[in-house]
Amino acid sequence: GVGDMSGDVFGNGMLLSEHIRLVAAFDHRHIFLDPDPDAGRSFRERGRLFALPRSSWRDYDTSLISTGGGVYDRTAKAIPITPQVRQALDLDPSVITLSPPELIRAILLAPVDLLWNGGIGTYVKASSETHPDVGDKSNDAVRVDANALRVKVIGEGGNLGLTALGRIEFCRNGGRMNTDALDNSAGVDCSDHEVNIKVLLDGVVSGGDLVVDERNALLAAMTDEVSELVLRDNISQNVQMGLSRAEAVPLAVVHRRLISELENRRGLNRRLEALPTDAELERRIADGQGLTSPELANLLAHVKLSLKADLLAGDLLDSTAFEAVLPTYFPVPLRERFGAAIGRHPLRREILATMVVNDVVDYGGITYAFRLSEETGATAEDAVRAFTAAVEIFDLRDLWQRIRTTPMPTAVRNELELETKRTLDRASRWLLANRPQPLAIGAGITRYRKGVQALADKVPSWRPGPLADDVLQRSGGPIERGAPRELAEEVALLVHRFPLLDVLDIADICERDADEVAALYYALDLHFEIQRLLTAVAGLDRGDRWRTLARLAVRDDLYDSLRSLTVDVLAATDPAETPDEKIAYWESTNRSRLARARAALGEIYAVGTYDLATLSVAARQVRSMVSSGESTATVPTGTVS
Repeated sequence: GVGDMSGDVFGNGMLLSEHIRLVAAFDHRHIFLDPDPDAGRSFRERGRLFALPRSSWRDYDTSLISTGGGVYDRTAKAIPITPQVRQALDLDPSVITLSPPELIRAILLAPVDLLWNGGIGTYVKASSETHPDVGDKSNDAVRVDANALRVKVIGEGGNLGLTALGRIEFCRNGGRMNTDALDNSAGVDCSDHEVNIKVLLDGVVSGGDLVVDERNALLAAMTDEVSELVLRDNISQNVQMGLSRAEAVPLAVVHRRLISELENRRGLNRRLEALPTDAELERRIADGQGLTSPELANLLAHVKLSLKADLLAGDLLDSTAFEAVLPTYFPVPLRERFGAAIGRHPLRREILATMVVNDVVDYGGITYAFRLSEETGATAEDAVRAFTAAVEIFDLRDLWQRIRTTPMPTAVRNELELETKRTLDRASRWLLANRPQPLAIGAGITRYRKGVQALADKVPSWRPGPLADDVLQRSGGPIERGAPRELAEEVALLVHRFPLLDVLDIADICERDADEVAALYYALDLHFEIQRLLTAVAGLDRGDRWRTLARLAVRDDLYDSLRSLTVDVLAATDPAETPDEKIAYWESTNRSRLARARAALGEIYAVGTYDLATLSVAARQVRSMVSSGESTATVPTGTVS
């Protein structure tokens, strides 16, 4: 790890773990070498130095440094390189002394796990950049190229430790890092909380509801809770970054369109933000690569800024739907004592916009709102409305919490959470397509949440065979790789619960019991093997925007047809009959129309390979089974039906 340990906010990242083995470090005055450190003892010693009013590496107790190490001045002509240091930094056996700049370069290029930048100055550039490009003359002598780094991970406790292009080059060569802005976002979040809390308390003090002495004591008492609030935000943002990295390749085409949209609508400057051109992204897509972590971090920030600006320009933030959200930004003592003042906070809209956007992006994903706008013409406000309602109706927050806190390998956790997004996306689109717009959040939740929760557990019993097979197949992989069975199966079931929105609507329109409708709906799904077609649609290439829209159109068509078939069968049958009896009677009265469709579907199923063309024809055939009015059985002979 690399500085600046003397009580500095940047260096204190090194005090967070007693398992860190700090092999080498430097600041503007000294170079510290400890080739074989004792983690526990060196941790305590770093803590002691940190607590001193003014300290430097010179104050480090050298008796604790491992054999061959030491503390050296950067003004020295030459520094002796011991065999132990040679081994730790993986230097040539012929190296016995190095000048301070040479030694610092050797430290930066050491084969260790973590390079921690806690100082000021840019130490790494891309191989394509020159030192003058970097604009940090004082470090020209020690700067190295990103493609020569041998560390696995870089943590940015400072700012601009690497150039933007240096970060990308490091990641494209297999390294792992974000951006300094993302790694330091907790600090910014912390000062935002501090300012917003002080604004609130100053208003309360000037209103005579709090004396100054008590204000200061209150501020001090809330330190730990503010830390928790800040960490919660940053943990969820980092989980989203992990999900985004996992999806970087399949979503590369969407990212390309999203960057163009931000460029055209928001004046994003790609060169300034070190985001790739369309041509560069095309090349990466052809090579099976997507955006790197620093690029995703940048995109995440711009998406959040863009959504925030849109929300602040509208009036959704003033609706009652978010009344309960604002207080949760503040620590409990303030919520309890000054609830009314929180509601009058001069920056309440800005705070609320930040909270709502963090929620939508950290859980919905970087491209969530953009895809909804491409697919349905949804505005930022529409996307927030749909997200909020869908999350409540399907109780996704509880599920996400369980996925994010249950011990399992990160890759498996990502897989489970990405699977839940299929239902989030479908439910969001459904709410935007099937409810009066703009979507009334509260009314939407009231209409569907209770019904979905009541029916959710019965879904497996309504689709015994194929559903069980599908759930087993999709949960099997994650379970093998370390996911708890119950959680993995619940996640796999979620997409089968999505049609309950249609079921509840049908029950309402046809004035039939929701359980009766659901049993028939899933029986028809099974009878005509609709799920087989839906699974095939999910496997289609996402490709460009038009293929994505075509794929969604086929899926919507299948769901719509299933909904219409259910209404059709209900209209012709009695509530007391079993689903199979209902279907048998309905089929007997619609023979000729069904025979044609079943023959065509039989051919499609027999071939067994599905592309957009075959699935479009299949959806058309399912649609043709729906009666276009009265049943053909009642048309008298001799007339044209």
